[in-house]
Order: sequence, then structure tokens, then C-alpha cells
Amino acid sequence: MLRTITVGLDGSQESRAATEWAAREAELRGLPLKIVHVWEPVPEPMAESPLLGAETRQHWTERIPREAAEAVRLRHPGVEVRTEQLSGHPGDALAEAAKSAELLVLGSRGLGGIGGFMVGSVGLSTVAHADSPVVVIRALETAADEHELDPAGAPSTATPFRPVVLGLDVAHPDETLLRFAFDAAERRAASLRVVHGWYPPPYYAYGTPVNPALNEALALSAAEAVAEVLGPWREKFPDVEVVEDSRYGSAAALVVDASREASLVVVGRRIRRSPFGTHVGHVTHSALHHSTAPVAVVPHS
Repeated sequence: MLRTITVGLDGSQESRAATEWAAREAELRGLPLKIVHVWEPVPEPMAESPLLGAETRQHWTERIPREAAEAVRLRHPGVEVRTEQLSGHPGDALAEAAKSAELLVLGSRGLGGIGGFMVGSVGLSTVAHADSPVVVIRALETAADEHELDPAGAPSTATPFRPVVLGLDVAHPDETLLRFAFDAAERRAASLRVVHGWYPPPYYAYGTPVNPALNEALALSAAEAVAEVLGPWREKFPDVEVVEDSRYGSAAALVVDASREASLVVVGRRIRRSPFGTHVGHVTHSALHHSTAPVAVVPHS
């Protein structure tokens, strides 16, 4: 089965930004773009309401994805565009659609329109249960945001891509996550900034006076651990410039801080087989809610 870049579209500003990002990613990867619209059935009394009549239902189920596909074809003539309409709970339907996708792209507030988080409940549920990488896009994201400013200090798509940022856990490095990040950087001809946060072990942290030599030794050890993980990947992707950024502090805070100068932030999510809950991990949760760049969440074992 030919895999696609799949995007969830509900007509909102954030889902339209996600569709445009997905089209650009489809160009980078030479893959078709599939625009998916999920219709969540409503109770019969509501369906008979004049506000939810046949014309309105047809608008949501047919017109929005059709018009979005036409717009993408005009802006990205080299991308094959398909549309698909699904029915059911959006989180479940999108997680199912992700199984046949190279990656799934969502708008930042989720397709359910439920407030509370910067990433809506549907988006979080999809991220937590999808088997493929999920990329979350902010509502005002534009192509120029992913590139360096031009010499005059203005946004431009003619300048090089900003770095790809990878949040790395050296204690549990995963091949799927590392490959995704290196591949993303290579396709963008961008550098890869690998962020790693560390703290002293508990038996050092408590009751131990400040010791600059000890902190220096711990910092060196953490940097060596990062270098050891990345060594084989530098050989597999020799054209990717790698910047190792191992620092004392919260990994979540460091990743969010690095996102300000990134074209894409890549974080991992350990696969959980329980159908309940939306546990994605502290670093990933922080990136989803506070990153200023698109966030790719890569599931791994």
C-alpha cells in the first residue's frame, strides 16, 4: 500500500495551517497528500435542527475537504492530493487513519474544538494512540516561519531552513526516533540540534556542598553519553551537521527554549497498549503545549 502524508481537516484555521504544512512535507518526501475529514454523528434530534440541516451537513462533509484539495493543487501542482471522509469519534478515526500514513498532521487545538489545552483533547488522544508519527501545527504557522530571516531581517522561504531540534533521552535512545530526526534534517538540508538535559544523581544532589569540579565531571559525562549515542548516526547521515547541546536543567524546558529557533521539534512517545488515557511523557507534553515550532511526536517501543 502506498503510504501518504495524511492531514486531519475540519475547516478551522489551525487545520488549514496543518494542511498547508502537510502539503509542503509531501513535496519534501515525494508522497501523496491525503486530506481526511471526520464527521462525528450527532444525536437525531440535533441532526433535525435547522442549524444542522442537510445543506450544513453537506458543507462540512463535502465542500470543506474538496475546496482545501483544490487550493493545495493550485499552490503545490506537483503533489498528488486525495480526500477521504470518515465517520466516528475524531480521535479514534484519525488514529486509525495514521496506520496507513507515513505521518499524520494535526492542527494545534485538535479537531474536537474542546478548549482547555493548547492541543485539544482530540489531538492529545490521537497523539497518544497513533502508531505513526504525528506532527502538530500551530494555527498561524507559515512556511517562512521554518526558515532563517533574510539579510534584511524579513521572513522568507528563500533562505535555509532553521535547525531541526531533537529531544534525546540518552538512557533510552530509540532508533526510530533518531532516524526520523536525522531524515527530517537531511531533507531540509538543515542542521540537527540534539538537546539533552541532565541533573546530578539524587545521592549527589542532596546534602552535597557545591563542587564545581564535580559538576564539570558530570557535564563531561553527559556530553560523552550524547556523543556515544549519536556516533553511528553521524556516519549514516554524513551530510547532516549535528550540534550537541547537553546542559544542566530540565529537558522539557531546554527543548521548548530550543524550539524558538527551530523549523521542527522531534520528540518521542513510548508506545502504551492501554486504550485508556493520553499519557505522552513530560517532555513531549511540554513540547506540544509550549513549542513555537511544529512538533513531531514519534512513537517507539
